[in-house]
Amino acid sequence: MFRIRQVVAADLDALWDLICQASAGMTSLQIDKETLQDRLELSTFAFSRTSEKPEGAPYVFALEDQSVGKIIGTSCIFSKTGGYQPQYSYRMETERASSTTLGLEMLVHSLHLVKVHDGPTEIGSLFLQPDYRGRGCGKLLSLCRFLYMANHPKRFASQTIAEMRGYQDAEGHSPFWDAIGAHFFKIDFPSADSLSMVDKTFIEELMPKYPIYLELLPRSALDAIGRVHDQTRPALAMLEAQGFQRNNLIDIFDAGPVVACSTERIRTVAESRLANWTNDPLADRSTPAIVARGTPPFLAIETVIQCNAAEGSEQVVLDLAAIDDLQLQSGELVRYIALPAKPA
Repeated sequence: MFRIRQVVAADLDALWDLICQASAGMTSLQIDKETLQDRLELSTFAFSRTSEKPEGAPYVFALEDQSVGKIIGTSCIFSKTGGYQPQYSYRMETERASSTTLGLEMLVHSLHLVKVHDGPTEIGSLFLQPDYRGRGCGKLLSLCRFLYMANHPKRFASQTIAEMRGYQDAEGHSPFWDAIGAHFFKIDFPSADSLSMVDKTFIEELMPKYPIYLELLPRSALDAIGRVHDQTRPALAMLEAQGFQRNNLIDIFDAGPVVACSTERIRTVAESRLANWTNDPLADRSTPAIVARGTPPFLAIETVIQCNAAEGSEQVVLDLAAIDDLQLQSGELVRYIALPAKPA
């Protein structure tokens, strides 16, 4: 059985061993152990606080394989981006240019550096141990965040974004970085990616302040703009199914796309339901679902439930294993989102 839970300080060593497996381009995981410890401490406080105001805190989740007592994955919500350390992106713009002398009319494409201090909520830092991929664990790691957001809507901004990992070639090189960032920072892509999670001042100091015209870039860099890493395609498809759409922003280092959705319109946020639970079977059919505690501490599992046929059912039937995994006591609520039935 796999279970999502909120992290605790004692998870430091296990999470460090896990994220050391993450490759360059997973920006929010390119951190040292001290920074990870700080993030866990901030997350522990964020989960325990009573205020419902967005304050930029990280909410870090761990996925456990309970059969072996091991953390095999992690994901995170950054409740608000920007602040003292602003968020940087490139905004893509297109303008029309013409010449009567040459009888020419054309579209000119450019990138403009954007700095945001009061930004949206961001989801990220999703990483799953490779040998557990393809077993539904990635879906649980991703969707559990939206159940938590539905439990605490006032803790998060009105819009949620995700910066998708950009394209890299078979040798791990980013063509977009090679065409732009490498010329201004004089360090390699992994080093810049890691440094940006600790101190972003070098971006402000060295990044070009004027637009970058795409017509001047090599074809390899142009082809990378808005293209996701091969390993990121499933995550992008999952977010698109939740209502996220591409906007005109890309990552300044690898040109990965930024996708966004109104927080209240994220499918799991909008369609999940709070319900009472029981262990008394109903006559209705069973439904696969992700179920989380409706009250702290946050725990979530994928399981099979029974619920009333009427939409918005206020009672679900859980088996004893699910009740035990969620550590439910009589009178506590659960939040669930039904999943599509698996093909026979």
